[in-house]
Amino acid sequence: PKKMALELFKPFIYSRLEAKGLSSTVKQAKKLVEKERPEVWDILDEVIREHPVMLNRAPTLHRLGIQAFEPVLIEGKAIQLHPLVCSAFNADFDGDQMAVHVPLSLEAQLEARVLMMSTNNVLSPANGAPIIVPSQDMILGLYYTTIMREGMKGEGMVFGSIEEVQFALDNGDVHLHAKITARIPQIDEHGIEIEKRFETTPGRVRIGALLPKNAKAPFELVNNLLRKKDVQNVIDAVYRYCGQKESVIFCDQIMSMGFREAFKAGISFGKDDMVIPETKWSIVNDTRGQVTDFEQQYMDGLITQGEKYNKVVDAWSKCNDKVTDAMMDTISAPQKDDNGAEAEPNSVYMMAHSGARGSVTQMKQLGGMRGLMAKPNGDIIETPIISNFKEGLSVLEYFNSTHGARKGLSDTALKTANSGYLTRRLVDVAQDCIVRMHDCGTENSITAEPAVNDGEVITSLAERVLGRVAAEDIKVPGSDEIIVGEGQL
Repeated sequence: PKKMALELFKPFIYSRLEAKGLSSTVKQAKKLVEKERPEVWDILDEVIREHPVMLNRAPTLHRLGIQAFEPVLIEGKAIQLHPLVCSAFNADFDGDQMAVHVPLSLEAQLEARVLMMSTNNVLSPANGAPIIVPSQDMILGLYYTTIMREGMKGEGMVFGSIEEVQFALDNGDVHLHAKITARIPQIDEHGIEIEKRFETTPGRVRIGALLPKNAKAPFELVNNLLRKKDVQNVIDAVYRYCGQKESVIFCDQIMSMGFREAFKAGISFGKDDMVIPETKWSIVNDTRGQVTDFEQQYMDGLITQGEKYNKVVDAWSKCNDKVTDAMMDTISAPQKDDNGAEAEPNSVYMMAHSGARGSVTQMKQLGGMRGLMAKPNGDIIETPIISNFKEGLSVLEYFNSTHGARKGLSDTALKTANSGYLTRRLVDVAQDCIVRMHDCGTENSITAEPAVNDGEVITSLAERVLGRVAAEDIKVPGSDEIIVGEGQL
């Protein structure tokens, strides 16, 4: 905001006003600035040019919590932030506050520009994967753009260039999701431009047009349905092979495209987009039958209370999984529209499948069954919640689910304290630890394994080992082929 810049850059403005002869004393300069005279704004523009400012969002948990930016003056009273750096700051637009610092000396400005500029911080310090990755709306837009559907307008058309595809799209001769064949310029391994034919869609051609020209960033990268992970892989490849400048520009373009296409697609959802599978009640009734059998076996003294409890809980969680699978099968199956062409995918499914927002677990609660709940002491209640949010819960079901909802909130609040304290101790320990060798040659190592919570994989093994060094040769199981050698990243 202009008002903020005026306050922060005051000393620079005073000296510039005096240098230009618009004021003879600091007192006069102060008066000019307070009155916000037109010449003051012109001078502010000059002062601010090429002068980076540092933005910080509390809590600063890693070094990307403070980054430098080129300021752009705006009307209004709120700081406007680039969407791609939000994940590094863990910021969102619901009223977060950020601190702005002005580097004063020339050395400080130089350091801010060279080391802290947001364009120089593409990779996460945790594991070396790109951190300026689109999320939410952008992912939804890119996913929607790369969908391929049967029987759309313009299916089977052949195009000679990217421009022709764009022209046909603008004219409405071909649908964004139609199957087409297009000739797209590629770079071969000798660096020579060649033309290649691809079975693709106009939407994918559009994204392909943004890719930097490089043999290691071929059109195949984007010639499929782009989910969050795929977009991350594309950005990773572009960064690795095309350099930092190219990848920053590419991310910016792909962000704009994601937002624009998500907006044009107009994806939203109503209650009818929550699909309850037809087989739900038959699955539930089968399970009820099994549970009655277990109760009877317990009454007859064939099994103990503990065995009965385990069997019942197991039966219900299997039932829950079956209902979820049935729901996902129904919701992801291609439907036909009135003209016999393939209809647009279900919007809730698109949001979850693309990785934009929501998960299968949340869809299960909306359209499947809520499943088993925990008691305050952590035990699982034997009777599950069979209803989902679309059907509505009974009074007892609602009461049973209140504990879990409250526990979730209190856990979140209590967990932060522990992790904060651990960080604090780690920083204290590592304070005077200096790295001066590329490899210290230690024999010590740790075993990496996927992070699993309640049977759900939170971080896969691949994500856990990214950016770490192998302690011994890692081979393909059952053969001598080495994937990663000892001491390799």
